[in-house]
Amino acid sequence: MGKYNAAEWLVDRNLDLGRGGRVAIRCQGESFTYAQMQREVFRAQHALVDRGIQPGDRVAMLVNDEPGFVAFFLGAMRSGAIPVPLSTMLTGPDIAAIVDDSQASLLVASAEHADRLADARTPSGAITIGLDSWDIYDDRSDAPVADTDESSPAFWLYSSGTTGSPKGVMHRHASLAATADTYARTILATSEHDRFLSVAKLFFAYGLGNSLTFPFAVGATTILDPARPTPPGVLQLVADEQPTLFFASPGFVAAILDAAPDPALFASVRATVTAGESLPGDLHRRFAHGFGHDVLDGIGTTEALHIFLTNRINDQVAGSSGKPVAGYEAKLLDDMGAAVTEPDVPGYLHVRGPSIADGYWQRPKESAASFLDGGWLRTGDVYTRSADGHWTFLGRNNDMIKAGGIWVSPAEVESVLIEHPDVLEAAVVGARNEAGLEQTVAFVVARAGHTVDPVEIDRHCRSRIAAFKRPRRLFVVDELPKTATGKIRRFELRDSLFTD
Repeated sequence: MGKYNAAEWLVDRNLDLGRGGRVAIRCQGESFTYAQMQREVFRAQHALVDRGIQPGDRVAMLVNDEPGFVAFFLGAMRSGAIPVPLSTMLTGPDIAAIVDDSQASLLVASAEHADRLADARTPSGAITIGLDSWDIYDDRSDAPVADTDESSPAFWLYSSGTTGSPKGVMHRHASLAATADTYARTILATSEHDRFLSVAKLFFAYGLGNSLTFPFAVGATTILDPARPTPPGVLQLVADEQPTLFFASPGFVAAILDAAPDPALFASVRATVTAGESLPGDLHRRFAHGFGHDVLDGIGTTEALHIFLTNRINDQVAGSSGKPVAGYEAKLLDDMGAAVTEPDVPGYLHVRGPSIADGYWQRPKESAASFLDGGWLRTGDVYTRSADGHWTFLGRNNDMIKAGGIWVSPAEVESVLIEHPDVLEAAVVGARNEAGLEQTVAFVVARAGHTVDPVEIDRHCRSRIAAFKRPRRLFVVDELPKTATGKIRRFELRDSLFTD
């Protein structure tokens, strides 16, 4: 296996191809070319060396979506160190716990997050972007590329924790290019003329592909925003920056529809991509029709790094996750581990492909349960496959509900609830009633200017789904608890039923 470094492939290669003058990043109205970003990567490398960082050391990153994230993420990998991006939404104790778990040697943070670093201890302290001066590195020349190959450890991403504490997912240098060569190239047909705008942030797998891997793989432009995304802020970015590809979560798609912007605002966008949660069919249809472009819903995981099941430009089935991306295999297994081959029969989704992680850091039991022989990943999702090959999400294996002795898909009930004109978002969980029997419970968020009437919602559900699937209790809430990736934290909703 020859020498290979993902950071060199993403940055240096663009200069070798004559793209040094092309705009790599747009951030808060400023442009940064590929040549400038190469220089920033070099500066980050020198800063890491001055802090004593060696190949294999972990560098925790609490950094906003800004050029500094790209510089330190790629600078660490180019030096053979392992960047570990953290969610900028974490509390101080959560940050400290992951820094401790990863055994990070250094912490890099944006200035606005400095007040949350007190509990996070690393041998080499912290670098604060925006406060610590980089001027001392201006006169330093090229920084060396570490002696890595495709199988070398490259970066870790901590899972979003929909079912509990996050785990460090370990990816190789080959993983980034694998997602660009499969999903980005074959599904999105990306080119240097594209402009990428992602609501999902760089610190997790979906956003990392959208805002760094995919644009840098083809010498295109990524649009970064350090601020926490809101519908008004993102819509302003769309108007100002004219992206060609837009990436969001289903929840944010619902929020944009609720804001009712001028459809002409999305005239530059040739496709919207959604992931994180399954996009309900009603939202899919409304967004595609309302803004006049294709909506490609799919599923990916932190362990697989990006989307491996997806709808396509010329093959979209609202409410489904589409078909496997070229280069990936998917299969369904039953409770006994036997293959589910009949159409429309639920099974546990397993996937195999070139971007599957090596495992979880210091979690041998969990790694053995998820990373199986033959390169297969057990995703924990329950799916069906139709006769024509489209895959449909039913729920996580621990989110499925058995009401009246029959399995109920939370995703199916949520899709029905969202069809009601008063409902913006919905989450469905299972809970025991006074008799100890499991029943369906729904949490809904009202659309702006609307009021949710439980009686009307019940009438709507009676007309749309079987009686055993219908929610027996309904709670109207201001918002749903979510991970940084936009996934609903259903375990928190279940727990709330016992604490209210």
